[in-house]
Formats: sequence, C-alpha cells, structure tokens
Amino acid sequence: MSSLQPAQLVEQLHRGDPRSVARAISLVEDQSDVGASIMQGLDQQRLDEALTVGITGPPGAGKSTLTGALIHHLRQQKIRVGIIAVDPSSPLTHGALLGDRIRMMDHALDQDVVVRSMATRGRLGGVCAAAGAAMRIMAASGCRVILVETVGIGQSEMDIASLADITVLVLAPGFGDEIQAMKAGILEVVDLLVINKADMPGAQKLLFDLGKGLRASDQVLQTCASEKQGTADLLTRLLSLEKMLRQEQKLQQRRLCSLRQETVDWSLELFKKRLTALVHAQHCTGIDPRVAAEQLLNRVIPG
Repeated sequence: MSSLQPAQLVEQLHRGDPRSVARAISLVEDQSDVGASIMQGLDQQRLDEALTVGITGPPGAGKSTLTGALIHHLRQQKIRVGIIAVDPSSPLTHGALLGDRIRMMDHALDQDVVVRSMATRGRLGGVCAAAGAAMRIMAASGCRVILVETVGIGQSEMDIASLADITVLVLAPGFGDEIQAMKAGILEVVDLLVINKADMPGAQKLLFDLGKGLRASDQVLQTCASEKQGTADLLTRLLSLEKMLRQEQKLQQRRLCSLRQETVDWSLELFKKRLTALVHAQHCTGIDPRVAAEQLLNRVIPG
C-alpha cells in the first residue's frame, strides 16, 4: 500500500477500498506532499453530492449512541456512511485517546461504514485541521453521508459549525445550567437541537428552558437514542433540511465559508510546524522568550 502512487491510491479509494481511505487520511494528517496530491485528484461530483453532519454537545449527552442509531437507519436505506470521531489528543503522541473500535463495534464488519478516529491535537475548538480533508476523502470513496462526532467540550466547540453542512447540538436532561452560557455561542449557529434521553426526568423542563431562548425557526427534536426512538425522524429531518439548503443554494455558500476557514486552519497548522522548527534551530539562551518571539516573527513576517 505504501508503494502506491497518488493516482493509484485515488483510484482505489474511489472504488471504496477502506485501506486506501485510511491511508489517504493518514497522509493528509502527516502533512505529506503525497497527501496534497491525493486531495487534488478526488471526484468532485461525489464531493458535491455528499452531506456532512456535525454532531456536537456536552459529554454524557449520548452523542455516540445517537451517531450509532443514525448509522443504523442509513444502512437500512443502503446508504454508505462515513464517521469521523474527533477525540482528545494524547499529550505525548498527539494521537486520539478514544478508539473508533470502542465506540462503533456494531458496524465493524460493514464495508460500507467507514470509521476514522482523529485527534484534536490540542485545539480548543475540538476539530483538527485535517478533518475537512478526511470528510472529502470519505465522500470521494462513495460515502453519501459523513457524520462528524466531536469531543463535546461545550461552548468552545464552534469549529464543527463552520466545517459541516448541517450541525446538530445534542443535549440531555441535567444540562439545564449550561443552557444560559451556551445561548450566546453554539446555540446560535446550530441547525437542529436534539434532546436525547427524552425518557428521563427533566426532559420536558429542558425543552421548556430551551424554548425560551430559541428563534421561531429553530428546530428541536426529542430522541431516546439507546432505544432508537425518534432517531429515524431525526434522519428524515436532516435529509429534508439538506434538500432545502440545496434548493435555496445555501449549501454552496456554507461550503465556500468552510473552505475559507479550512485554509486559515491549515495556514496556522503549517506555520506552527515551521515556526517550531525555526525556534529549535536558533539559540535563545539568555533571551527573554517574548523578545525572541518578536525577533523571529519579524524575520518570518516583516512589519
């Protein structure tokens, strides 16, 4: 696999080969030139046809269970699906701490369910710079729907809203105190609100608390993902929303904004890598770190 040329790798991932998909994503994560070449050869029509759904919310809300239920319904409709599970990073290796095999075992043997764990690499927003590329690689491999489940760090998790076509915020009873703090953040940019674990005490109160701060256009659904209750309706709503966004040409506008943000993210990622190399290459003994940083930045970006 490692000896394949970029064109050969692209050809195989277009056939849906899971190993080629995994290899292509790894090359992009490693910031290799081969990875960049692969991204240039992806089938644009498949990228246009795919739908990316971001699933976010606080820990314990049941995002993984909800994601699993959506996969179940998608596969019942014979839809090939990709899953990107964005996990916390190891402080030593920067790899994902949680494994896709732990959270997605029900679909481990299904060749039309492509799962990838990706590390946040310390980013507060919860989504790594390579996530957008991974979404496009999965789309090129034939995944009609790509679900991006994020680490769930609450208010700070805004990246996913700028990356996905549609963003779903998952809450559960017991998170009422967080609602007020979140209203000025993620609640303003999500497309769908899901109250999961709706069979638990406090679900109706949460619905009432949410309703006091929502716009008339906001959509709220109730689910019990562990029993797959309400999750089929959620998928129907997602696909209906996609159709509306396409008809109103808003999906294209969102994707243009996403590509711009990805360009910024990659610029910062690549700049940090090169800047780190420069810092380690020069001797800063006896120089105040801020002074050294200013000198270095003035060399790299004059003015």
